[in-house]
Amino acid sequence: MKRGVLAALLVAVIVALLAFYFIDVDVTDEGALPDVDVDVSAEPGEMPEVDVQTGSVDVGTETETVEVPDVDVEVDTEEAEVTVPSVDVEPAPE
Repeated sequence: MKRGVLAALLVAVIVALLAFYFIDVDVTDEGALPDVDVDVSAEPGEMPEVDVQTGSVDVGTETETVEVPDVDVEVDTEEAEVTVPSVDVEPAPE
């Protein structure tokens, strides 16, 4: 499997796992189904009240030094500074 596909799959799995940790949903009112009689008149139902709190994600960039291949035919590598993404994740408050 190519490294790019493997990295994308790994990121997708991590995002899916963090989704369960990152969002806190509390149902504060159960709601009710409508009461219906035979002559098709109905009392309105009630939607549940839901309190949802999410965490925050800060995305930015940082400059890191990484080894990159030398452009010459030689197999040597040299260090170069590249800009890489940075992510700061804050989970939802309990």
